[in-house]
Amino acid sequence: MNRGVTDLDEAGASSLEVRLATSSAEVEAAQRLRYRVFYEEMGARPTPEMAAESRDFDEFDEMCDHLLVIDRNHADDSLGVVGTYRLYRRESGKFRRFYSAGEYDVGKIAAFPGRVLELGRSCVDGAYRTKMTMQMLWRGIAGYVRTHNIDLMFGCASLPGTDPQALAVPLSYLYHHHLAPEDIRPRALPDLYTNMELLPESSINARRAVVELPPLIKGYLRLGGFVGDGAVIDWQFNTTDVCVIVKTDLVTDKYFRHYERTAPRDL
Repeated sequence: MNRGVTDLDEAGASSLEVRLATSSAEVEAAQRLRYRVFYEEMGARPTPEMAAESRDFDEFDEMCDHLLVIDRNHADDSLGVVGTYRLYRRESGKFRRFYSAGEYDVGKIAAFPGRVLELGRSCVDGAYRTKMTMQMLWRGIAGYVRTHNIDLMFGCASLPGTDPQALAVPLSYLYHHHLAPEDIRPRALPDLYTNMELLPESSINARRAVVELPPLIKGYLRLGGFVGDGAVIDWQFNTTDVCVIVKTDLVTDKYFRHYERTAPRDL
């Protein structure tokens, strides 16, 4: 796909649709998109098997639903897949363990009495990183949450780079202003724990700190999201991860309610 971001105008956006993958070919297209973004663009380190196939894949893919944003005008070898999100329901019947358990103690979330959705592997093709594409992804998630009566959703979200000091402002802001309630708070595993409280609250300009947050994390915060205790350095993906949690009964922001009304009803 060689269209630039500026070319994705309203007319182009009208060719986008959001839905779940319905075939192994579409899942593989999402995996190829993940590979291009995570490994070729962001510098993550693939396994030899991934490099040989130019796909990002793991054991969780077969247990998840795969949300896709598809550009119907560009159904080439990529099948038009320009955005993706991996959705993993605890109540799906395929559940084994949470992916995030590799970085966080998620025992409190595992014990949560309602329906739980783990989100992950989110990425968008570089030519489609626009507000419209992100809105399509959130619209799809809203529909999925409604269809499956999800009570809590969570997942690891990433900040670029592996130097916590360079991320001191956003990490400290998240700790001081958005730490999850104790009863649902994940904590980074002891051997991976990186302190997020790097600066005193009084020294942080909240508006400036929010600007430094990646769009995905800001999206979670707009939904009333919280973060767990401790960041984790992900050396493979060249990122610093935080665990984000959203209780859907606390979501009152009109931003999300709009997507509930306009979301697909068959996810």
